[in-house]
Amino acid sequence: MDPNNRRRSLSSQDNGQHSGVKRDREDSGGDFSHKTFRLSHDFHGGISASDPMPCSPPQTLSTRRQLYERDFPLYQRPVEIGCFSLDLERRFFNDARQLRYYVEPEHHPNFNLRDGYRDRYVKRDDGVKERIDHILRWILANRSKLRPSETAAASSPPRVLGVEFVTWRGHLTKLLTTPYETREGWLLAVTRLHGTLYMSEVETEAARQERQTRTARHQEMMYWGYKFEQYTCAATAGGRPDQGGVVNTNEAFCTVVRTQLASHRLLFSGEVDCRDPHPSAPPAPFCYLELKTSAEICTPKQRSNFHRYKLLKWWAQSFLPGVPRIIAGFRDDDGVVVAVETYETSKISQLIKNEYNCWKPTVCMNFCSEFLSFVKTVVREDNPRVVYLFSWEPHREVSYSIHRDTDYCFLPDWYVKEITSPQ
Repeated sequence: MDPNNRRRSLSSQDNGQHSGVKRDREDSGGDFSHKTFRLSHDFHGGISASDPMPCSPPQTLSTRRQLYERDFPLYQRPVEIGCFSLDLERRFFNDARQLRYYVEPEHHPNFNLRDGYRDRYVKRDDGVKERIDHILRWILANRSKLRPSETAAASSPPRVLGVEFVTWRGHLTKLLTTPYETREGWLLAVTRLHGTLYMSEVETEAARQERQTRTARHQEMMYWGYKFEQYTCAATAGGRPDQGGVVNTNEAFCTVVRTQLASHRLLFSGEVDCRDPHPSAPPAPFCYLELKTSAEICTPKQRSNFHRYKLLKWWAQSFLPGVPRIIAGFRDDDGVVVAVETYETSKISQLIKNEYNCWKPTVCMNFCSEFLSFVKTVVREDNPRVVYLFSWEPHREVSYSIHRDTDYCFLPDWYVKEITSPQ
């Protein structure tokens, strides 16, 4: 067996104890009126990834929800430190040229989301894996914004950047939802370069098969979300949506934010649908809005499922970068938007309170924090040619394998060369 690709399979010890749940504190996820969330920890469970580093790193990380039912961790108010745009050919621009502005529709707009699918749709090739290349381009163009602190610069090895993790918002979203995910696993590749941990998703075999065997109906429904954005966004503040234009999913506007979860200093980027056009709107990222579509809710069972599954992912995606509102277009089976509702990210946890055994924001955030601690403990070699591949499947523990000089390496040579050279 190749020692560089050996599977970690031994289980961490767990005595099954956990602290009592404090509902009034754990359901606070989403309110950015304060600079940080800081709640005392009184958890006394099994081995934790955030414990002092042992002689050898832990082999697995549990995803059992009970282990993470403790106080909400510190989560610093996200700060936007930049943005970038991708044009219709997926070219990178270090500016906000692709930012769009929200245009509020009627409550019952009757938007036809199928319009243009056959003749005005340019779909991004999702078989092309960009990894975190666009974030790396932004970093190289904005190194002056990422000067390390004296402590980071003096660390061994010294951190070239002032953060510990660089990744996409979507990767962190998957971590937040993991304790409640029952269908889809994930693979996350992590490599360490000059003290900073870079994290990039790897497509699982199951995800690849799903992507390649989507039905015609499924592919069309994926278009509907982009079409809803076209109905409700304008290129300029005060402008009007180009509802008959081409939908090109190569185009994107992305925010770049810096924040801290527990002891972990994070830099991540995420795509932004649009911003509040009003002059009195708060500064970014708190002026941004997330646009979503979902099937109309006609029965109590449908509403319960919406709360349990859809709102979990919506909350996680918007909470991380500090997006305060989600605009949802509810459509019928024919793709016609019959109602538009607004959800405040900070109040979503209140909507689900009456659902039996529903998801909890504190579990999501505590698991994410523990996973990042686990990664910091495991990923020891500072070498972009060494990749630690973390894997998880539902109802299993997180495990990892180590790969040296393989196709899992994802930091491009052009980035490694320039980020380590003097400015």
